Amino acid sequence: MSLIVRPSAEADLPAIAAIYAHAVLNGTASFELEPPSEAEMARRRAALLEGGYPYLVAERDGEVLGYAYVGAYRPRPAYRSTVEDSIYVAPSAQGQGVGRLLLEALISECEALDFRLMVAVIGDEESKGSITLHKSLGFEPVGILKGIGYKHGRWLSTVLMQRPLGRGTAEPPTRPIL
Repeated sequence: MSLIVRPSAEADLPAIAAIYAHAVLNGTASFELEPPSEAEMARRRAALLEGGYPYLVAERDGEVLGYAYVGAYRPRPAYRSTVEDSIYVAPSAQGQGVGRLLLEALISECEALDFRLMVAVIGDEESKGSITLHKSLGFEPVGILKGIGYKHGRWLSTVLMQRPLGRGTAEPPTRPIL
């Protein structure tokens, strides 16, 4: 069966929590040091969905291979048209196009919701796969925050990238102030 991307469901939470736990414990995509519980992951997902943000999973043959979502870049009203993306792929599925399908779907959904800018905050300058993926889908590097976090016994930087969505900044936002 082929890989599909769909809205996440509560039943996906065990897989989502497991994928994220691996990323927290073994990688630098997240600057969390301890994996959150499944209940905490459920709370975070619910908050994003209640805010009107997409939260997607990629699956093959009923197995969740990755997930992605966007959330507010910052909470102040002037940022209401800007979102930050997050993408996590199971170790067994990395390098198979799962991240690309998820990011393409996120971009499409965010454009349909009239968001105007997507920001990627990529943990670690050595995250070449994530940087290359974002570049391939139209993100431009806009800066590096050097030594902003300490994890796995070393200082980590974050790479900032951005991509316009839909009408971008050609006209004022239409998203309401919440």
